[in-house]
Amino acid sequence: MFSFKNHPLFLAPLAGFSDLPLRSVVKRFGCDATVSEMISANALVFCSEKSLKMIKKSENETPYFVQIAGSDPKIIKQAVEILNKIDGIDGIDLNCGCPVPKVVRQNAGSALLQNLDLLSKLIEIIKKTSNKKYTSAKVRLGFDTKNPVNIALAVQNAGADFIAMHARTRAGGYSAKPDYEAIAAAKSAVKIPLIANGNINSQNANQILNLTKADALMIGRATIGNPWVFYEIKNQKTVAVDEKIKKEIILAHFDEMIKFYGDHGAVIFRKHLHEYSKGYADATNFRCEINTITNAEKMRDKIKQFFEIS
Repeated sequence: MFSFKNHPLFLAPLAGFSDLPLRSVVKRFGCDATVSEMISANALVFCSEKSLKMIKKSENETPYFVQIAGSDPKIIKQAVEILNKIDGIDGIDLNCGCPVPKVVRQNAGSALLQNLDLLSKLIEIIKKTSNKKYTSAKVRLGFDTKNPVNIALAVQNAGADFIAMHARTRAGGYSAKPDYEAIAAAKSAVKIPLIANGNINSQNANQILNLTKADALMIGRATIGNPWVFYEIKNQKTVAVDEKIKKEIILAHFDEMIKFYGDHGAVIFRKHLHEYSKGYADATNFRCEINTITNAEKMRDKIKQFFEIS
């Protein structure tokens, strides 16, 4: 059974990044729980092959949560009924924090923070319909203004088993200074476990845990180009993984991409290589070269050559 007793580390749902290959890699390096990329409830209900592929998990993903986004109660219910038929999912998470305009225009994501009655209703529907063990929600501090306590209470009172809170409002995007005291206020107001999220890395993780009194931490963008960040946090080190292992993981990540996406995985992997190559000599030329490669074998050879992998 999954427990919050030892302050587990979650991989945050990252659109375009937290796919099965990345999730399988971070699980090797101390990540305790993974969450799928945000999946549109509408797309799921209308049998989007892309959405169904996004739900697939690797063998080492336990516990594994699927995050859905939407605002129509009927569609949310239908999406949950589809997920009920898929084994290996431990919980369903409702996205109440995405700040992207096209999501907000559909009254989904962080738009739900302006309508706590609807937010609560959607959580109640998930809880009542789902045959999975856990129901949760990922939120922000508010939409334009901070309202963390009322948001957290709304999630709890709707029947969620736990909540993840990002330390910014929707208006704050990803650039405003994170307000961890606001998360602490929310934590003190609820009885269900609360996960702190927002700008967490190996340098500040313990400080944020102590400040917020959170039950767990959720790591997002610090994972990109640094999937061993979970290992660093657990071992309280800022440089925990030697270069040899890092290079092995980069290649393993690439191989997982090809296994999951086929040859197109080489193209998708470019964005990861842009991050992995930071700090290496001649990284600029390397990025220019890989941006023209579409063949998986050629890309693999270039990776081995650049990172000096034998």
